[in-house]
Amino acid sequence: NCSDKPRGSATGGSTFPEIVELNVGGQVYVTRLETLTAAPNSLLWSKFTQSSPADLPTDSKGRFFFDRDGFLFRYILDYLRDSELSLPEFFKERKRLQKEADFFQLPELSRRLAAVSKDSSSTDDSGEQEEAELTSPVTTSSSCSDRALRSPGASSGYITVGYRGSYTIGRDIQADAKFRRVARITVCGKISLTKEVFGETLNESRDPDRPPDKYTSRYYLKYNFLEQAFDRLAEAGFHMVACNSTGTCSYGSSDPGEDKLWTSYTEYVFSR
Repeated sequence: NCSDKPRGSATGGSTFPEIVELNVGGQVYVTRLETLTAAPNSLLWSKFTQSSPADLPTDSKGRFFFDRDGFLFRYILDYLRDSELSLPEFFKERKRLQKEADFFQLPELSRRLAAVSKDSSSTDDSGEQEEAELTSPVTTSSSCSDRALRSPGASSGYITVGYRGSYTIGRDIQADAKFRRVARITVCGKISLTKEVFGETLNESRDPDRPPDKYTSRYYLKYNFLEQAFDRLAEAGFHMVACNSTGTCSYGSSDPGEDKLWTSYTEYVFSR
């Protein structure tokens, strides 16, 4: 029963709101007070039940501020919601997340992360330990780390992401280029891999009902942000191995004095 959970009985005479905004290392989170206080005797429980809002540091917008890893805090919050540990299949930051669990005084979460790390080390054929894998899944990674973290039987392969855009450059060479929004991000690769990575954001209408072991070049994404596609690929254990780009130029009309229209196409090749 939600009413049985702490409601923020602050000592300073004022209480916390039911919906709390947090700034964790620059990442903004909005959650319920009962979620933050779900683990008795944890650091967040202590901050939001034994203190008043005036006692906690805030950012310029009044959000409660914690100088911790903002990316990893999402898993802390997930654990507080349902007391379960649920990590992506190719998650590379267990040691760092365990450090965050220790900071937020969540001993059960820390114990589970330690057990998962031990299991991963015992199944690592290369003998490498996870302590060496400190890079963020959205930054760099090495092929050795990928092999060490890949679970037995996990699919490997390539996914190619295509990105087409256009822009005009005016007759005045000093004028700013006028960019037009990219129309589409295309996805090429084995169907099982592309569905694993992009899930519900993958538009299948052009190539329906094909078996998962087939390859396709007909998929495209339901959004136009290249960084969003890169994040999904990184979280699934892929890293970029190659890219290439081409561009063409034409005039808007037969008049050479008119603005030039440039069209560019770039492909990024990812591997796991």
